[in-house]
Amino acid sequence: MTASLTAATEAAQLSPVFDSGRLAAELAAVTAHTWNVQRTHTYGGQVGLPAAIDWRVLPLRSLGGDPERTDPGGPGPQPFAPTRWLSQLPYLAQILDSVPAPLNAVRLMALGPGAVSDSHRDPKYRLDRGIVRLHIPVVTDPAAVLVLDGVEHCWQPGTLWYGDFSREHLVRNASQTVTRVHAVIDALLTADLAAWFPDSWQDLLTHGEVLLNRTGPATAPAWSGGLPYEALLPSGFADFDAPAPLDGSLIPARIYRADDGILALTIAGRVFALAPADDTGEFRFSGWSEQRTLQPDSSGLTLRVRRGRALADRHVAAAPRAS
Repeated sequence: MTASLTAATEAAQLSPVFDSGRLAAELAAVTAHTWNVQRTHTYGGQVGLPAAIDWRVLPLRSLGGDPERTDPGGPGPQPFAPTRWLSQLPYLAQILDSVPAPLNAVRLMALGPGAVSDSHRDPKYRLDRGIVRLHIPVVTDPAAVLVLDGVEHCWQPGTLWYGDFSREHLVRNASQTVTRVHAVIDALLTADLAAWFPDSWQDLLTHGEVLLNRTGPATAPAWSGGLPYEALLPSGFADFDAPAPLDGSLIPARIYRADDGILALTIAGRVFALAPADDTGEFRFSGWSEQRTLQPDSSGLTLRVRRGRALADRHVAAAPRAS
């Protein structure tokens, strides 16, 4: 395969294969109630309209471990954590523990008979951003398909798949009786996870426009700049749609230890949990990749923005402490 991201195929089966019978049998532990309809959430807790189709979700990992949230979440004031539902699915929990990468949201997603989603893109799931979406089918039917970049897929139970969901896609369940259920895993791409891809992908993953995240230390290092820490950051640095996050005017930001012990950053009225990228004192936004990181030193902060293997940085001085 070429090292060009745009020339990569739309999907790839990864190397592990899991016990489809055990996965299907575990569903009985969590299907006594009706799962919530898929909804979007916005920063500040606003909840969007429910999906117009029979598309239901059981969150297994969510922001703050909320057992009701159906959305994939993102950078925010809480890190991702297991929900109470995951404890009822021990085999799936074992599988998730085996994934050699930091995990964000994990959801069981059920598409009812006759349901068809709108065609859409999920732009954050790109290899050059270091964020991937994986699927493990649990229950499926030949008439239940994913159409990804114009190609129809019907992945089989127990297999593990990567799909480039930044490309146009939809799901369609033409079965009249079977509800299609997939475990959908959002993860940060690491070198160890890249090794699960087929041989035909290794040139791209080794040399191409791909961001490989580090796994981070087992315990978070201390913030070396002292807390609370005041700084002036570019206005776009915490805007994850900003095309040039290191540019723009500087605005006040504060890094501190929240009441629940989470290292947090407040900027422009928003709060973000921070997570260690490695053991050298570089931190990323929890719920995001190393596409954006910050690292304190004796005179301020080094801000880094990565796009694939390309790196840009900017140093900003620490703000004077209020007397």
